[in-house]
Formats: sequence, C-alpha cells, structure tokens
Amino acid sequence: MELKIENMTCGGCARSVTKAIQSVDPDARVETNPAARVVKVETTATTAALQQVLDEAGYPAVAN
Repeated sequence: MELKIENMTCGGCARSVTKAIQSVDPDARVETNPAARVVKVETTATTAALQQVLDEAGYPAVAN
C-alpha cells in the first residue's frame, strides 16, 4: 500500500514513520520518500491500523 504523509519532511521523520509502522507489524517492509512525502508499505496490517498508529505518532496518513 502507499500512504501520503504531509508531515514527513526529513530523514528523521522517515525513521519515526518506519518505527510507528513496525510497531504494528514488525515484519513490514517500509520504503520512505520524504521528498515526495510518500511511504510504500508491504504489510499484513490493515490501512486503518497503520493510519491510527501514524496519527498517534503525529504523522497523519492518507491512502493513495
């Protein structure tokens, strides 16, 4: 799945986003692109679960 995260603007943000996603699914494959503010995720978790944990981390996400 691909998520748009407007608040992800740097490498530090990308690490926080990755950590939040992997707190839901430790085996998730996460590819971040802070310049485009997009994250691609291969996961067994639902979009809703990822959006909730990202909201809690301060990185609200919209499914692309």
